[in-house]
Amino acid sequence: MSSNPHTTPPPSDEKLVLKVIPMPRDVNANGDIFGGWVMAQVDLAGAVIAAPYAEGRMATVAVNEFIFKQPVRVGDILSFYGKLVRIGRTSITIKIEVYAEHFRAQGDFTKVTEALLTYVAIDDQGKPRVVPKPPIQTTA
Repeated sequence: MSSNPHTTPPPSDEKLVLKVIPMPRDVNANGDIFGGWVMAQVDLAGAVIAAPYAEGRMATVAVNEFIFKQPVRVGDILSFYGKLVRIGRTSITIKIEVYAEHFRAQGDFTKVTEALLTYVAIDDQGKPRVVPKPPIQTTA
């Protein structure tokens, strides 16, 4: 168990969809990881969750909320957890939470970012299309 008072356990009701280690090329002028880099990774993680529902092309149409809670450092291991929030007629809303572990203190998680994104299913001409019926969840 961790002795770090800032450790936050990852969510148990969300799926781990991406793990990545930011590198020196990803830093901003302050030496922290550039927020735009984190945003791009969040968008990729959200797309992983939305893709099975879209069953085809989709586009990010809104970043409804994006909160940077803590800075991210070079070498941190970032874990992106997400879940489906809502399926509309043409849209899919996804929640993503990002947790950092220091490379030398693995197991101590700190929530660094959370976001809410909306994707829209699109056809070959880039026009919105109806999201197919959500897949039926089965238990083994």
